[in-house]
Amino acid sequence: MRRTRALRKPSSPLTAILAANIRAFREEKSLSQEEFADICGLHRTYVGSVERGERNVTLSTLEVFASVMGVLVPQLLTGKTPEK
Repeated sequence: MRRTRALRKPSSPLTAILAANIRAFREEKSLSQEEFADICGLHRTYVGSVERGERNVTLSTLEVFASVMGVLVPQLLTGKTPEK
C-alpha cells in the first residue's frame, strides 16, 4: 500500500476558506492574533500561520477555535455566499 503526503493535505480552497473565516470571526470579536491565541491556549505564530493558510489544523484545534468564537466547526469550513 503506497502512502502519499498529498492525500493528507487539505485542498487549497478549503484552507483558504478556513483561514478567511478564522480571521473574520476573530476580528468580529475585536481580538488580536495574540489575544485570540492566548484564549485558545496556542502560540500567536501558530494562529498567524493558520490565518495565512499555511497549516493543516487538527479537529481538536478546530473545536477550540469554534468554541472560543462561539460558532460551530462547520461554520469555520463553509465559504461565505455573496449577499444579494
